[in-house]
Amino acid sequence: MSEEQTLKIEKIQKGTVIDHIPVGRALQVLKILNIYSDIGLTVSIAIHVKSKKLGLKDVIKIEERILDSSELNKIALVAEGATISIVDNFEVIKKFSVKAPEVVIGILRCSNPRCITNTGENVKSSFIITSKDPIILKCHYCEREMETDEIIENIV
Repeated sequence: MSEEQTLKIEKIQKGTVIDHIPVGRALQVLKILNIYSDIGLTVSIAIHVKSKKLGLKDVIKIEERILDSSELNKIALVAEGATISIVDNFEVIKKFSVKAPEVVIGILRCSNPRCITNTGENVKSSFIITSKDPIILKCHYCEREMETDEIIENIV
């Protein structure tokens, strides 16, 4: 089959493509990136797309936006292994996979309201990944564990 016969979403001129998102997680990735209906950018989403690698996957294309390292770390928490392609003039100029760091610092709030990181002290949150599938993070300070839904709700 030619590319024209298999392309589900048109190519973007410039921006970021997030591919190989585990099936059903595209909406979580959009939430993490604070992408809503009024952002002023063209965002294409494909959910439950056939994939040789995953069986099924989700894909997001964001025109005119290049993600920073903090955003990539956040994506890695819910879609580890997703492929990021940076596109310019319709060509991929950089391509890599996201990998969750062993320690997550400053991008999440602890879900424990009594944790020292939530008491007004000048302390950055710090979590250790105790499991990758499903992802479980453990707070360095109070040892509260958080799973995917709590993680998404507490991303800053």
